[in-house]
Amino acid sequence: MTYDFTSILDRRGHDALAVDAIGAAGSAYPAPDEGFDAIPMWVADMNFPVAPSITRAVEERLKYPTFGYFSPSDAYYQAIIDWHRIRKGVGDLEPKHIGYENGVLGGVVSAVTSFAAPGDPVLVHSPTYVGFTHALEDNGLRIVHSPLVRDEAGVWRMDFEDMERRLAEEHIHVAIFCSPHNPCGRVWERWEVERAMELFRAHDCVVISDEIWSDIVRPGVTHVPTQTVSEDARMRTIALYAPSKTFNLAGLIGSYHVIYSDYLRDRVESKGTKTHYNSMNVLSQHALIGAYGPEGQAWADELNQVIAGNVDWACDFIEQRLPGVSCARPEGTYMLFLDCTAWCAEHGRSIDELLRAGWRVGVDWQDGRAFHGPCHIRMNLALPLSRVQEAFGRLEEHVFGA
Repeated sequence: MTYDFTSILDRRGHDALAVDAIGAAGSAYPAPDEGFDAIPMWVADMNFPVAPSITRAVEERLKYPTFGYFSPSDAYYQAIIDWHRIRKGVGDLEPKHIGYENGVLGGVVSAVTSFAAPGDPVLVHSPTYVGFTHALEDNGLRIVHSPLVRDEAGVWRMDFEDMERRLAEEHIHVAIFCSPHNPCGRVWERWEVERAMELFRAHDCVVISDEIWSDIVRPGVTHVPTQTVSEDARMRTIALYAPSKTFNLAGLIGSYHVIYSDYLRDRVESKGTKTHYNSMNVLSQHALIGAYGPEGQAWADELNQVIAGNVDWACDFIEQRLPGVSCARPEGTYMLFLDCTAWCAEHGRSIDELLRAGWRVGVDWQDGRAFHGPCHIRMNLALPLSRVQEAFGRLEEHVFGA
């Protein structure tokens, strides 16, 4: 490996919610028992140093001593266009199709409230990213869940018959599509995206496609951008992206939309500007340019190898040494979604008790019920492998084997 994915960072006191919230007053994450340090495996950011090209780009900008008002540079747009061409095979992206968003969820809110009024139904697959739940409920929208199902091989799939029934019966005209899917980790195959988009076309749905995880996929797996599967999909979809998951830049703030339809883009941008808060940070601009360059591409390739190795190690461990716990091996994201139903039933333990047992030994995992997983736990594997191994060793000895 050229880049550092093995150093164990002490993030305490360095603006890291993942560790600073543990044991804080009012936090859902209590401090571990004496003798255990905290291993942050809950909030979806990474415990790796960022790509060196990012820090160099920010440092270079800091050499010039003013930070006044500005407009996004040509280099900013070109970096996004090049990234999408090289990494996603998209050759028709132009600056006019790209628009800044303070965050993907902010973009979701601007998009959904442009085409749905309070009380209107919005289709979302479940398990569901908790951010979608809050964003929709906070704006008075009515969530209609279409549950994903696991096939005979344990792979999460969309239930197209259920989707079609709900679209028709609920008269739904706005849908959120998560690709790759969080928290299940599916990278949808092309035929799956095509079939979903055919249903959305048949029911005249505006599609908000959250593709923030699209750069974190297993080697050999291909993410298919929603807008590329047909001309109708291209013009029906509001796609949302960010470098924040790929490069651990959430603290710098900076996402963007890709919208080809003039009509959709006008509506979304009009909604986003009305708050007068949807403005880019100048350092965020330079961080994106540093991330989306050649060195960032090489770093992201290594990151995907590291995450795939962590996923394989963890899933093999679960299959071999934690009977009663199951998870589908994710093809994208760095999250596991553990199904603990069988283990809890066999051992007469509740999911609350299981979560607490993990927190006591410093494994700070996340309650999956917020994601509509009734007896599930979400775990972040974007840590050095040694920390992943330490966490699962504690779980085997002190939690599942106790």
